[in-house]
Amino acid sequence: MNDISDLPLAGKHALVTGGARGIGAAIALKLAEDGADVAITYEKSAGKAEALVSKISAMGRRAIGLQADAASQGAAIATVARTVAELGGLDILINNAGVLFKGQFADQPLEEIDLQLNVNLRGVFLITQAALKYIPDGGRIISTGSNAGLAVPFPGIAVYAATKSALESFTRGLARELGPRKITVNLVRPGPIDTDMNPADGALAPAILPSLSIARYGTAEEVAAAVAFLAGPSAAYITGSGILVDGGIAA
Repeated sequence: MNDISDLPLAGKHALVTGGARGIGAAIALKLAEDGADVAITYEKSAGKAEALVSKISAMGRRAIGLQADAASQGAAIATVARTVAELGGLDILINNAGVLFKGQFADQPLEEIDLQLNVNLRGVFLITQAALKYIPDGGRIISTGSNAGLAVPFPGIAVYAATKSALESFTRGLARELGPRKITVNLVRPGPIDTDMNPADGALAPAILPSLSIARYGTAEEVAAAVAFLAGPSAAYITGSGILVDGGIAA
């Protein structure tokens, strides 16, 4: 194993929910590149999770993939316990698992409403509560929010935007509670990012691109870089806040 003592996250242990693909996978890789051992959760993407774990392990880091239902309290408790047992601790929690269903609210099925509430909010609450039993003083909690949590740039995402707006208040409130322990609580707020959830060549792109200051979709790696900054030692005095990675759509 290579010497990683000079890397910013050397000796740290991270858990990334929804970490098998897209933004979550990019975050997991970046944290590993910065020296952390990483656990990821996934629901259905077992093959992608296995491939990512192998890639991180090849860097000389410890890595595990854990299948979990984001909305289950039992799964949250078990996921955190296994992370701690297999990696040796938990210093950094990345709440990344999320779902998005587009459609007019008046016609949106209850199943889609419930799933967004359960994954985007309930899941964050459950895994964070479980993790706080282990995260030491000076730890990090970072959630993947959205530019839509601040302002909704186009119709059809009212429920999704509501869940991301709620994360804003949760982040600020939890930051107040955990400040005495020097645990920072922050958000990254991606805008249009080229993933399978919202591809750069997808149906929404023609409506989105004119609203951007930088007229392109962002990359998952650009979001991951912001997460890694908030997870690192240089961000120790940043809490209850967030970073927009949105190409200026909220400008």
